[in-house]
Amino acid sequence: MSGEEERFKLVVVGGGGVGKSALTIQFIQSYFVSDYDPTIEDSYTKICTVDGKETRLDILDTAGQEEFGAMREQYMRSGEGFLLVFALNDRGSYHEVQKFHTQILRVKDRDDFPMVLVGNKADLEHQRVISREDAQAFARENRIHYMEASAKNRYNVDEAFLELVQIIRYSPHLFDFSLIQLQLHTDILTSCTGPPLVYLLVSNM
Repeated sequence: MSGEEERFKLVVVGGGGVGKSALTIQFIQSYFVSDYDPTIEDSYTKICTVDGKETRLDILDTAGQEEFGAMREQYMRSGEGFLLVFALNDRGSYHEVQKFHTQILRVKDRDDFPMVLVGNKADLEHQRVISREDAQAFARENRIHYMEASAKNRYNVDEAFLELVQIIRYSPHLFDFSLIQLQLHTDILTSCTGPPLVYLLVSNM
């Protein structure tokens, strides 16, 4: 392992059925899974090159159905950055992810923390119930980034994870939101190399 390697702990959170596992597996393995056990919590590792730096991403794909308690607080305490995932065709999941945002800040005892809000299932535009404008307004109000993605079509999948990496990397500048916007919207974000999939079953909820 290179002494120059960075390591980040990313956590994917959101309600059941929003596509957290589909996004994660698409990022790790470049494969779309349509059926996945929502009660399983998995941990994955991916080696990427981000802006020329070798970066190890330890990604926790949370179950989404656990009660708020010791397990949830544990991953919220240990995570260095969070993908807040909701489904664009599920209003309840949008409200739920806002609760996750509040819980993370409470556990971290912070006013700001590295997060990316992801509206998944962008391929189901005809079923959309959450407008881009509403989601963007929530993101702006809470000083986090927002993007829409489709795990099925691999749209903005890599970008969501790697934007989060850059937010963590530049987190000392979180209060200069324009600086992060400038850093993130370059064309040299990343390439991912190394083993396509390493996973450990963490728990059956």
